[in-house]
Amino acid sequence: MQDTLLHFLSNNTSNKSSPFPFPKSHNFPSSSFHDYFSPLSCPRNLHFPSLSFKTNTISLPLKPLKTPEIPSISSHHTPPPPSNSEFQEKMLYLDSIGLDIFSLINNHRPIILTASLPNIKSIIDLLTSKNFTPREFRRIISMCPEILNSTPSTITPIITFLLREARVSGSDLKHVINRRPRLLVSSVKHCLRPALYFLKNIGLEEVKRHTYLLSCSVETKLLPRIQYFEKIGFSHEDAVSIFRRFPQLFNFSIKNNIEPKLNYFVVEMGRDLKELKEFPQYFSFSLENRIKPRHQCCVEKGLYFPLHTLLKTSEAQFVSRIDACCNSSVPLRSSPLYSVNCDIDSSTSTE
Repeated sequence: MQDTLLHFLSNNTSNKSSPFPFPKSHNFPSSSFHDYFSPLSCPRNLHFPSLSFKTNTISLPLKPLKTPEIPSISSHHTPPPPSNSEFQEKMLYLDSIGLDIFSLINNHRPIILTASLPNIKSIIDLLTSKNFTPREFRRIISMCPEILNSTPSTITPIITFLLREARVSGSDLKHVINRRPRLLVSSVKHCLRPALYFLKNIGLEEVKRHTYLLSCSVETKLLPRIQYFEKIGFSHEDAVSIFRRFPQLFNFSIKNNIEPKLNYFVVEMGRDLKELKEFPQYFSFSLENRIKPRHQCCVEKGLYFPLHTLLKTSEAQFVSRIDACCNSSVPLRSSPLYSVNCDIDSSTSTE
């Protein structure tokens, strides 16, 4: 593994390790030319006859024999390229703790280049001191590589916040961080504490059970989702109630999840929005694999199920309910199993 790594690193850094301070082509700026070869620029300031100038220019190419001094001169103008040894040592360390260094380099190169080896080791030591196993901190870093650029001095206040303000118990700390590693790179002042106050303000009980939401921005993620539900027809109280009943909805994409499922609910299923208030978990089910097939099956059979019955039951239970309805007498009009074309809200019922 070490030979492969060194070969990989040498190929990726070969263009950066050359000590030659400028390109081999002669198209560099004239100013830099005179900086490196200042003795050669002297004839430009002298007023020789044209014939003697030409004579002098013929002998000039002999002077570049002094070019071994060029590296020392260039060091005053351009910083020397970074040594590969530290980068290789960093990669070998990350590999030794089981991280996929090739994936990190390909997908998170700026983080890997800027993270220092002492910082990386201190972060690993801190996670180890909190009883995280090697497998756990490998997963944490793979999910949130930015942690490698953190320091114990930035992570410790976050852990303190989770324990003291978010009321996370010490025994649950590992579970909280494993579930949402991004907490460790979120600002207490600008992110974690505002999110905590927002969730408490909407009446969410036991925020410690939903700490994965604390890394969400109030302005760009939490509040806009409540406002979206207000725009589609819910009152502010009902919109807040929906998210209080199902806080996971804050993490769902409006464009890719909520909007297409809402359109199908209203247009194709023809259901009332008040059902979503009672069962907001509707948005957690797959539109293509669960919602559409079961709704279409009920339409074909002329059946109507409450939203939670339609979606929460297992496949075997759903098929059993369909068979029971199709092989029995017509249900009462007051029954939730009555045909979708019938008035199930009627207060009267017939045999």
